Amino acid sequence: MFELTYDLEDIDAKIFYGVNNQYFNLIKSTFPTLKITGRDHYIFAMGNQEALDVFRKKLDDIVNYISKNNSIGLKDVENILNIKDENEKQLVFDQDIIVKGVNGKIIKAKTTNLKKLVKETEKKDMVFAIGPAGTGKTYTSVALAAKALKEKQVKRIVLTRPAVEAGESLGFLPGDLKEKLDPYLQPLYDALRDMIPHEKLEGFIEKKVIEVAPLAFMRGRTLDDAFVILDEAQNTTHSQMKMFLTRMGMNAKFIITGDPTQIDLPPKQQSGLKEAMRILQDVKEIGFVHLTEEDVVRHPVVKKIILAYNAEDKKNRAE
Repeated sequence: MFELTYDLEDIDAKIFYGVNNQYFNLIKSTFPTLKITGRDHYIFAMGNQEALDVFRKKLDDIVNYISKNNSIGLKDVENILNIKDENEKQLVFDQDIIVKGVNGKIIKAKTTNLKKLVKETEKKDMVFAIGPAGTGKTYTSVALAAKALKEKQVKRIVLTRPAVEAGESLGFLPGDLKEKLDPYLQPLYDALRDMIPHEKLEGFIEKKVIEVAPLAFMRGRTLDDAFVILDEAQNTTHSQMKMFLTRMGMNAKFIITGDPTQIDLPPKQQSGLKEAMRILQDVKEIGFVHLTEEDVVRHPVVKKIILAYNAEDKKNRAE
């Protein structure tokens, strides 16, 4: 049995422990074979030497993160504890701001896989971001588009979704076509409002610098000098997905987001997203980033909901 005493003298111990010892309890649960206690600036641990060495390195990483940012969140602690190699460590500690939003709001990629999405988008012009609801894939994609527009890398932003949910009921909704479709595009508007001041956003929309439109409006176009996001791509058909992907023009960035487990198409209709993932997986110029329940950035209970449904789906498939 070996012992370790670790001194937190260079940081605020309150930040390290978290509210009601939330972070410290998470750290302890990650090392069940060690007996870990804390008192003020000192952390004490007992156990085998190999586990103590790993524990010390994780403490070093957490302390370095706090020293750099003067803060840390539960998701940050989780990410650090889950780091497996130096490449993942670099992603976790890369704190570059994607964009500064309205009222100085700082928008960053909050998880390791979202940071992979940022890096992949820097390297490749077409990227698929695939994962469950709440993982921040759409929000992060819109932030990347806003950054590209602000830095004049592109001349416009195009955001689109298939209006599958509208279906036959669309004609019964009040208003013109735009008013009928706007509710299905609302999540994209919501993200934009966090990143671009209201008056400027309205001006961009009026001048078509930013266009939020249903997927059907993309047919026949070539999108040059544009950052284009296709959201809810699991609800595209074969022909819609092929049509969209071939709209890509010169100096364009395309991000396609979707959740293959939430398809609203008719039962016999194949998802264009699933098909594209299979057909294009070996095209080296196209990036694929897979997000999981570990990347959920909404309320903590959302992660548990996804896990519970995944378990139920697995059970049903087995039966």
